[in-house]
Amino acid sequence: MDNYNIIDISVRDLVEFTARAGNIDNRRSSFKELDAMRRGTRMHAKIQKSMGDNYRAEVSLKHSSTILRDGNEFVITTSGRADGIVKPDKSESCDKSYVEIDGNNYSDLSKEEDISFLQYLIDNNDTKGIFHIFEKTEESREESVKIKEDKDIYIIDEIKCVLRDLDRIKHPVSFHRAQAMCYAWFYCEDNNLSEIAIRITYCNLDTGICKYFGEVFSYGYLEKWYNFLLMEYAKWAAFQLEWNKKRDITIKNLDFPFEYRQGQREFVKSVYLTIIRDKKIFIQAPTGAGKTISTIFPAVKAIGEKQIEKIFYITAKNITRTAAEETFRILRKAKALIKTVNITAKEKICILEKPDCNPEACERAKGHFDRVNDAVYDLINHEDDITREVILLYAERYKVCPFEMCLDVSLWVDAVICDYNYVFDPRAYLRRFFEIQTKKKYAVLVDEAHNLVDRACDMYSASVVKEDFLKVKKIIENVSKKSTKAIDNCNKELLKFKRECEGMNIYEDIYVVDKLVLLFDRLINVLNDFFNENDNYEGKDEVFNLYFDIRHFSDMFDNASDDYLVYTHFRENGDFELRLNCMNPARNIGMQLEKVKSSILFSATLLPITYYKEQLSGNRTDYDFYADTPFEKHKRMILVADNISTRYTRRGEKEYRKIAEYIRIFVNSKCGNYLIFFPSYRFLENVYEYMDEDTKEYVIIQKQGMSEEDKEIFLSEFVANPSVTKAGMCVLGGVFSEGIDLKNDRLIGVCIVGTGLPMVCDEREIYRNYYDNYNNNGFSYAYLYNGMNKVLQAAGRVIRTVDDMGVILLLDERFLTAQYKNLFPREWFPYYVINENILNEKLEEFLNIEGGY
Repeated sequence: MDNYNIIDISVRDLVEFTARAGNIDNRRSSFKELDAMRRGTRMHAKIQKSMGDNYRAEVSLKHSSTILRDGNEFVITTSGRADGIVKPDKSESCDKSYVEIDGNNYSDLSKEEDISFLQYLIDNNDTKGIFHIFEKTEESREESVKIKEDKDIYIIDEIKCVLRDLDRIKHPVSFHRAQAMCYAWFYCEDNNLSEIAIRITYCNLDTGICKYFGEVFSYGYLEKWYNFLLMEYAKWAAFQLEWNKKRDITIKNLDFPFEYRQGQREFVKSVYLTIIRDKKIFIQAPTGAGKTISTIFPAVKAIGEKQIEKIFYITAKNITRTAAEETFRILRKAKALIKTVNITAKEKICILEKPDCNPEACERAKGHFDRVNDAVYDLINHEDDITREVILLYAERYKVCPFEMCLDVSLWVDAVICDYNYVFDPRAYLRRFFEIQTKKKYAVLVDEAHNLVDRACDMYSASVVKEDFLKVKKIIENVSKKSTKAIDNCNKELLKFKRECEGMNIYEDIYVVDKLVLLFDRLINVLNDFFNENDNYEGKDEVFNLYFDIRHFSDMFDNASDDYLVYTHFRENGDFELRLNCMNPARNIGMQLEKVKSSILFSATLLPITYYKEQLSGNRTDYDFYADTPFEKHKRMILVADNISTRYTRRGEKEYRKIAEYIRIFVNSKCGNYLIFFPSYRFLENVYEYMDEDTKEYVIIQKQGMSEEDKEIFLSEFVANPSVTKAGMCVLGGVFSEGIDLKNDRLIGVCIVGTGLPMVCDEREIYRNYYDNYNNNGFSYAYLYNGMNKVLQAAGRVIRTVDDMGVILLLDERFLTAQYKNLFPREWFPYYVINENILNEKLEEFLNIEGGY
């Protein structure tokens, strides 16, 4: 039997997929369920311990079934842990009851053997179907457990800790019930029982009070129900089986779609070996090395060899996601069958102007789960290149939420293209793939990995602003006294920190905020009740924003270790901020990457690699690889000025005039397109003031806050075969210094003014001091590597193909110090030291090489 016919799936995954129904509703359940999960572990254990000697907790159960579907035989093994199993106790009394459906009484549903009724229950997902609701006892305010009179019967207990008012729970959630039914069937089958009971225990985390729902089932009923469940899942498994077989044949016959460039075969080989060896690798891949195809192709081959099951291609920028999509299309043109989906952010794909995911605000949210499986099944059977437009088309056809549908589609594709946050961000990562700690057969390809350091530090940090509490207090003080009091308590504690702060305070002991976090947790609980009771009120967004801020703060505090510190300061607008700051994201990033078989981290600017290993892995023994550049050295010239400085102490008219003269000579050397990068908008404006009028005729300037349309208009000025010179003046580290692709003679020269060092600020100084104490590399970690990365990215805009020629002009004498030269990529050697008197001479030398640039 093929490996694809053997399926291992958890009970939870099985029932959440096949038994889900109803609406998307973010007004109550989503907030409370997340917090209940966070707080419920201890209460869960407490309930189990209180159940007595007849109760076995955390019982592992597994069942294998052979299913025939669409001509395919599957062995499906389902496993999980029942929260508890209650042994028979004849001392328990019972109430024999019945329920009513559509006016019909079913007084003995546990013995119901009519498959048409089973079909009715499954088709309608009717959780009011076959359960007994246990009556409350006034003495305990809990539900008394009554199963069956004069019968020995086992009970499968499924415990769910919630923050909802128990009076609002009228029946068990469909997939909670289905989980218990699965365990009940497994236990019946393993122990030759003729009947068994289930009990869904809902416990309110604030009060400790429990509410129980119970049902009794016959062996025959559970057998038919479970087989029906597996048959529904087997429909999807049959699709996956047939697809995988066809896909693997095409991948095995797939050859690299281009002629290998210099060093590219070794690049591809290094990625493939890393994947099959279950390792991580950091790759410095210079512009032109073909990093996208050189990482995707070996990963696809690994799928065909059953080494991995899924690829995650993650990046920070839309343009690199587009490049990944195009690369997969190239492989399809080479006859490879491969399904991909590009996940678009909810805000960008939502049909509403602003996402509001509940059935009253959005027609797609109402009944979404009743229709989405049909939508997904239709899509995956007819589409391979699943773009944003394809998702919108099918979501419209089936009237479902496009974002949630897109996430469901990701389960059935071979490659997921998405932003970093869907793998790493604790608020947004794809729990369906990365929740469980066990290693999965996935390969994560991290493009532009140099961006991940700052992004990850931000993901795993958390901040609160004192003034936000006061704003929210004004919004709800006339609506909820309980919430107002909880906010006041938080504000008072923040006020203590504010009084201690004279500009900035740094606390290396993160437990200084222990009491504050406790108050945050109390406020979270109170706001959960507030959301439950109030749907529409002025200032809703501000309340939600504060809620998410304090919840994230609390979560990050629980996760924090000695790689965190706390600091307080006043923002530019005077607001007081308290921040729990992640100083090194390696531990957090590492925990996510340990869940996958292999990780490939690559960039054109991943220097020094040892730094990125330390920040993104923490393991210096991870593989690394320096890809060769295919560009011939004589087609690129690196020029470094030895008499320019952009240090603050040197800034003034004399230096600005000198820089303007360098730019004049540079852009007049040959008719063509140039980009000039400056440390800031102010610096750009100061130099522009001293440029001669003739040079200004060539210039177009990047504006602050440019729209996507403005950016496109700006780049459209850089035409092929130009008849007039264009010089774009831009800000280093801005939108035009990374991710744009001006090939051939659309760009022939880049000038970089300054070393790109970030501005000195509180946060950078915190990093500097932290790493000075840690490894005496504070300046490098806080400023140097960040600045040089921006320089390398901007320089990479010129010479995009093997046919291009171009010049890189560096205007700052600091580039000639060992500190900076050690960070030059090896393809930058040799470089030439120049001044304004010999610049033109050097440019003319380059012009004479093979017809010039």
